[in-house]
Amino acid sequence: MSTTELLRREWTAYRRPGRLIALAAAALTVIAVGLLFTLNIHSSCPGPCPAPPVAGDGSIVSDKFWFLHRDLSREGSLTVRMTSMTGTITYPPPKHDQIVSGLVPWAKAGIIVKDGMREGSQYAALMMTGSHGVRFQHGYRHDVAGSAGGVSAQSPRWLRLTRSGNVITGSESADGSHWYTVATATLDGLPDTVQVGLFATSPGDLTLRKVGLGGAIEEVRFTQAVGVFDDVTVEGGVTGGWDSDSVGEMNHTDWEKYHNASGAVQKDGVITISGTGDIGPLSEEGTRTVENTLLGLPVALIVVVVVAARYGTRTAREAASRRVIVARALVVAGANFVAGLVAVGIVLPVGMAGLEGNGIVVPSLPVLTGARVIVGLAAVLALCAVVAYGLGVRLNRGWSAILIGVSLIALPYAVTAFPLLPDAVSDWLLRLTPAAGFAVKQTMVEYPQVTEHYAPSAGYFPLPGWAGLAVLCAYAVIVVRMAAGPTPAADSDAGTDWR
Repeated sequence: MSTTELLRREWTAYRRPGRLIALAAAALTVIAVGLLFTLNIHSSCPGPCPAPPVAGDGSIVSDKFWFLHRDLSREGSLTVRMTSMTGTITYPPPKHDQIVSGLVPWAKAGIIVKDGMREGSQYAALMMTGSHGVRFQHGYRHDVAGSAGGVSAQSPRWLRLTRSGNVITGSESADGSHWYTVATATLDGLPDTVQVGLFATSPGDLTLRKVGLGGAIEEVRFTQAVGVFDDVTVEGGVTGGWDSDSVGEMNHTDWEKYHNASGAVQKDGVITISGTGDIGPLSEEGTRTVENTLLGLPVALIVVVVVAARYGTRTAREAASRRVIVARALVVAGANFVAGLVAVGIVLPVGMAGLEGNGIVVPSLPVLTGARVIVGLAAVLALCAVVAYGLGVRLNRGWSAILIGVSLIALPYAVTAFPLLPDAVSDWLLRLTPAAGFAVKQTMVEYPQVTEHYAPSAGYFPLPGWAGLAVLCAYAVIVVRMAAGPTPAADSDAGTDWR
C-alpha cells in the first residue's frame, strides 16, 4: 500500500464524529473565551483615549520628557557641562510609607536633538543615567554605552551633540578639553531646522511583590529625575531663544503639583531640568493584547491531549505496525493543525479589532508577526497532539497517557501563565518541557535599556520561538520513535485490523 493510500485510509478511520466534535469544541473554546473577554473590555477614558506615541516605523514607543529647547540649523552643536543628577522615588518597598531621594537605573538627563515636538518623532540623545553611566540613544531602540560612573560638582561631565545634515554625533569629556566620541547616528529625513536642548525624564520604579508559591507581580511607582547644567553653548542655532515645554503630558501627579513640578529653571547661568517619563521602546508592545485573545488556549490544549492520548491507546490495542503508527501520528497532527489554524486565525484578529472598537489602545501587530503567531500556535497544538498520541501508544493505558500528557504539556503552560511559581522555575519549565513550543506566540522583546518584568507570567518566554518549537519537535520525534519501537506487529501493515 502506498503512503498516500495509507494516509487516506487512516484519515477515514480517524474522522469519527466523537473526535471531530471534540476538536471542534476545542477550537470553539479558544474562540468563545477569547472573544468573550476581549469584547467585554471597555476603555475607562471619559472620551476617546489619547493616541499613544508612534515612531516612524509604526511601533508604539515611550516619548515623554521635559525639554528646554531651541532651533538648530543643519550644521551646529550643543555643548553643556552637567554638574548634578538627583531624583525622587515615591513610596518604594519595603514599607511604602515615605518618599525617598534616589534615581532608578534608567533615569535620564542630558541633551537631545529632536525632529520637532511631536511624540514619536526622530531623535538622538546623549545623557547621564541613574546607574548606567553615559549613554547615546537614538531611534527608540538603539543604545550605546559611554563612560561609566556618575556625575557631581567635583566630577562634572561635558556632553556635546553635533549635527551635520542628517548625522548626529555624541561626544563626552571629563574636562571640557579632551573629547571622546561615544557614537554617531544617521536620522534620515531631518528637516533643515530641528529642536535641540536639555532634557530630563525618569521611568517608573519597578519592583516585584511575591505572591502565590513564589511568583511575582509588578508594582510601579512615580519617579522624577533632576539634572543641573551650566556652560551651555549653542553653535549653528537660528534666531530665537529658549522655550520650555513637555513632550507628552506631565505635572498631573500630587508630587508634581504640590512639591516639585517638572520643568526648567534658569538662574545665574545654571539650568535645572526636572522630568518624568521615558524615551525608548515599549518592550511589552502587543504582548498583553495577544495573550488576552488566547485565554481559552489551556482548555483547548487539555481537550487535544485527551483525544490524542485515547486514540493512541486504541492504536496500541490494535497492535498496529510502525508504519501505521507514524501514519496515524501524521493524521493526528494534520487534524489538530487545521483546528488550531481556524481557532487562532479567527480569535486573534477579531479579538484585537473588538478591543480597538471598545476604545482600547491596541498596538499594531505586523502582518508577518500575526501570521507567525497563528501558524506557529497551530503547529504547536499539532505537535502536542502527536506527543500525547505517542504516549497513548507506548503506555497502552488511556488515563495514564492522559495524566502524563496533561502534566507534561498543559500544566507547565497553564501554571507559568500566572504569577504562581518563582520566575526561575517558570523559566526552566518553559525550557525543558513540551510547553516550550508556546514561545512561538511571544511578541514581547527584551531591551537592556528598558526595565520590565521579563518573565513568563508577564508574557515573556525564555526561549525564542524557533528554539521553543525545536524543543517540542524533539519531544514529538522521541515519543513517536518510542511508540513505533518494539511492537507486536510486523513492520508491514498488511494484517492490521485498522477498523
